[in-house]
Amino acid sequence: MSASKKIQIRDLSMAFPGGANGTVIHVLEHIDLDVAAGEFVCLVGQSGCGKSTLLNLIGGFLKPTAGETLIDGARVTGPDVRRIFIFQESALFPWLTVRENIGFGLTRRPKDEREEAIAHYINMVGLAGFEQAYPHELSGGMKQRVELARALAANPDVLFMDEPFGALDFLTRLKMRQELVRIWQRERKTVVFVTHDVEESVQLADRVVVLSRRPAKIRRIIDVDLPRPRDLDSPGYLRVRDEIFATLGLDHSGAAPTAAVPQEEKRNVGQALPDMAESSGLAPIAVPSEERGTIQRMVPGTLCSEDSSK
Repeated sequence: MSASKKIQIRDLSMAFPGGANGTVIHVLEHIDLDVAAGEFVCLVGQSGCGKSTLLNLIGGFLKPTAGETLIDGARVTGPDVRRIFIFQESALFPWLTVRENIGFGLTRRPKDEREEAIAHYINMVGLAGFEQAYPHELSGGMKQRVELARALAANPDVLFMDEPFGALDFLTRLKMRQELVRIWQRERKTVVFVTHDVEESVQLADRVVVLSRRPAKIRRIIDVDLPRPRDLDSPGYLRVRDEIFATLGLDHSGAAPTAAVPQEEKRNVGQALPDMAESSGLAPIAVPSEERGTIQRMVPGTLCSEDSSK
């Protein structure tokens, strides 16, 4: 990374009590990671691997079992108003309007400055005309825009985002990702974003940190050196996506790849089938001629007679 180090994670480990027979549950082990100022980093891993725990440790909401996190060179010992979380669940105040929610954290600023900031971020997230609306009158995507505007209005150093679009429908998620990238390009905040959605990570991040199953370690850090906005059908995009899937032990459909059968085992199976058929008194399998070749190529030695019905 060419920019200065904003976040430094050093040999971070976390364990919780509550295991069987009084044992502890090891969630994270020996995490080392640097995040540059203004960088967008996604943490990716399967559900339950410890992504959100890592985010809470970086943000100071949990104390690690071992190791430490530094932000701007200072050790993180607790939450800080310069670092803001955005969660999947809406945290808007239902009794406040859009305008009042966005301005909630700005009460100490002079009135003119506060009003200017509120108007600026309402326009930035595309909510002009909805200033007096209440949360119950907004769609899920609009609520997340208010959350983002409220966070940015407070001018944080770092944004921690924990699957903020997970509850939205597919099309709204795509739109919100585009909006987030557009806003991030203007604001250049340091963002650490948790997701289990591989596609989402490639669409958003400068780098993707792939975590293993619990106890989680960093399996690989993948650079996403692609121009924004990203072409979801480009060879580069598909290559990075498939790299992440492969690192997670999945194929591009999200399924575990089928293990290849060694050729020697194919031969053994193929040679055994005729003997099994003979010993059991079964007749050879009747297969059309155009299919026999395919089967015999798959399992050499398979006993296939010609289909007499043709």
